[in-house]
Formats: sequence, C-alpha cells, structure tokens
Amino acid sequence: MDAQLIDFARDLAAAARARTLPRWRNSCPAEDKGGGAFDPVTDADREAELAMREMIRSRFPQHGISGEEFGDEAGAGRWRWSLDPIDGTRSYICGLPTWTTLIALLEEDSPALGIIDAPVLDETYVGFPGEAFMVVRGEHQPLRTSGCTRLSEARFSTTDPFLCGPPADALRRLLGAVKVARYGHDGYGYARLAGGSLDLVIESGLKPHDYHALIPVVRAAGGHVGDWCGGDDFTGGRLIAAATRELYDEAAELLAE
Repeated sequence: MDAQLIDFARDLAAAARARTLPRWRNSCPAEDKGGGAFDPVTDADREAELAMREMIRSRFPQHGISGEEFGDEAGAGRWRWSLDPIDGTRSYICGLPTWTTLIALLEEDSPALGIIDAPVLDETYVGFPGEAFMVVRGEHQPLRTSGCTRLSEARFSTTDPFLCGPPADALRRLLGAVKVARYGHDGYGYARLAGGSLDLVIESGLKPHDYHALIPVVRAAGGHVGDWCGGDDFTGGRLIAAATRELYDEAAELLAE
C-alpha cells in the first residue's frame, strides 16, 4: 500500500475528528432519518463527511467516493473511498465514548485499506495487507488478534442483539457457548478484536460503509472476516469477525444449526 494513501487516510480521519469531537462534547442534537426504528443523524455526521469528500476531490479527483450521508460520486480509476463519518451515532448522541469514524479505500471494489478512528479515546486503528497498527496519543503500536480458537474461550460482542445481532435462537446458543458477551460498541468492537481484547463479533443488517473499513483492519491483524455461511459475500450485511479462522468456522457452524 502506497504510504501517501495511508497518510492521506489518516488525514481524513483527523479532519472528521475536528468536526465530530467538539460537537460530541457539546451534546450535538440529532434528527431521525425515518424508515422504522429511530435512525439518528446529526450535523456532525454531515459536516465530517462533507469535509472528507472535499479533501478527496481536491487531492485525488479521479477517485470515487461513497458514504453514509450523501450520494455516490463515480471515479475514473480503480480506487474508491468508503466513508462513515460517525459509526455509532446512538452512542454519540448519548455522550458515550466508543463511536468511531470508518474510512476505507477500495481497489476494484475490494477493501484494501481501513481506518477505525475513535476520537474520544484518541485511538486510530489502521490496517492494510501486511501491516496493522494503532496510534494511541501519538504512539504507534502493532495490532494482533488474540489467537483464540474456541468459542468456549471467546469474548463475544454484537452492537445490539435486538437490532443487528444474530437471531434470538442463535444468540441464545452463542451466549451458552462463549466465555463472556458485551454489547453496544459498533465499529469499536472490531477495533478491539484487532487489538486482541475481543475475540468474536457477529452482526447483521450492515451496509457497505459499516463494514468496508473493518475488513482490512481485522485481516491485517491476523483475524478472519467472512459471512454467516462460511464465505465472503457481504451483500446481505451479515458478518462474522473472529480472532482466528478456527474460531470463525465454529461460530459459522453454530449459526447454521
């Protein structure tokens, strides 16, 4: 991966952070996008995505752009940016600290570079083929998953078991099989999986901007990411991220029961 692209992706994260973090501290109000369950959006979401889009247009005008809040912009080559300015807007509007900004660079529609930025915690997770690292208060640290291979030893997370987790019967089986379960972390759960403190994340209902950035970070840290059927078709929005391929296979088998 070209160093200038990595540096630029981190610049995008910094620009988004400059728009989101002050508004979080000042309790930014939210609107409902509608369409069923409360789906919040804030001015911070929009301002951060607009800032990142403008930077991409200026620096790499040939690159495509897709994001959560605005329409797709076609590119002229093989590169496309995927942007989620605030992943975890519910946490954001509740004053909780684990919301993130997700940035991915896709090559021919395959995620090649991922950034998971946690502004409140001052943690930036970066992954691309051959390397994964985090930057914590300016200090670089390598990322590596835990190496957990068994459900019985796994620390499992899903953002919301009522909205985007496994079906109720599968969730009961998971809770009976894993060591511990935690909820509510959105993209930050995948960051901590890459960092070795979680072992398994399973979610459904994800859109491309929700998962594009997660895939290269987890994979570069030694983890495995796939769909619920043992493959890598994410178009249905159902994803398993695991510390190892062995753990992934056991989780996928349990979901299939």
